[in-house]
Order: sequence, then structure tokens, then C-alpha cells
Amino acid sequence: MVRKCFEVPEIGVAERIEIPAKRAAVVVVDMQNDFVNPRGKLFVPTAPETVPRIRRLVDRARAAGALVVYTKDTHYPGDPEFSTWGEHAVRGTWGWEIVDELRPREGDIVIEKTRYDAFYGTPLDDLLRVYRRDHLVVVGTVANICVLHTVAGAALRWYRVYVPMDGVSALNEFDMYVAARQITFLYRGTLVKSVDGVVFT
Repeated sequence: MVRKCFEVPEIGVAERIEIPAKRAAVVVVDMQNDFVNPRGKLFVPTAPETVPRIRRLVDRARAAGALVVYTKDTHYPGDPEFSTWGEHAVRGTWGWEIVDELRPREGDIVIEKTRYDAFYGTPLDDLLRVYRRDHLVVVGTVANICVLHTVAGAALRWYRVYVPMDGVSALNEFDMYVAARQITFLYRGTLVKSVDGVVFT
């Protein structure tokens, strides 16, 4: 085991941000049974507590006219990724479905993705440009995996990205910190303390 003491850099977190609703999309990453439900195959222990917060955010987003996008981690039998994580989120199974409390509504967009990044091999970029949404609020799980890679995919396409910290879950505190550092330092995203600090105008 490698242990090293080092100076931990500070990470700025905004209390409140305002986003133009007609240019905004909330991207809800992989809030599926296999990750959020305790019976799921890759359960993230802090994910359930984010559910009511994300629900508040998407309800306010819809009411304001922002677009709501859900991603679904999607795999097929024999996926090579299973050698890393084990079998999970197999298309058509209970574990693949988005949790009932966050079930998409009419008018929402659902993206099936086969890799960590929701932009990789999906129509997400095209759809966001069609609807002229260039401000993305990203929430969901897992912080340093699919959330971080989706933020990266957005930032590298020059979207403005905001991540409410209490709307994201991680497997441990270290992974959450690493994701926060990369989001702000490498991808120039904005961290927000709470989903309630995201204001759609």
C-alpha cells in the first residue's frame, strides 16, 4: 500500500449560481437500480440520499423550461467491462432501470451509454445543440467515474458545466475529492454547494 502526505489544494465551491433556463439542461447520470438501490449489483452507499435532492432539481428545471436528460449505463451479455466491475446494468434488467423516484417524464430525454462518458458514441451532443442547450448541470453517480467522464466530455465540447456537490455520490470521500478537483481544475467546471443553489432564470 502506498501512503503519502501532501498538501491538499483548496477547491472553490459556489453558494448560488444563476443559469438561463432556456439554454440549460440537467444531466442525471446513471441513477439506476444497480447503483442506487441497496439490492443493486454495484450499490453506491451515498447514492440514495441524493435521490430527493436530484428530484427537487429536475422538478424545478422542468418548471422553468430547462431540458432534463437521463443517462443509463447500458451493457449487453459478455461486455468486456464486466472484467473490471462484474456484470451490471444489463439492458432490460431491473438493475438497468432508473429508480422509480426519478423516473423520466414525457419530454425528458433518455440516453443509453455503453461507456463512462455520456457523449461517447451517443446522440447527446447533437440533441443538446438541436435544443440550443449550452449550460449543463450534471448530477448523479459515480462521482469520479461516469459523472467525471461526462463532465469531461461536455467541457471538451465547450459546454459550461455546473456540478451541485450534494447531488453527486461517490464510493468514498477520496474519490469525491479527486472528482471535484478535476472538474474545477482540469475542466473549469463550477461546483455548487447544493442543488438548491442552482437557480434557473
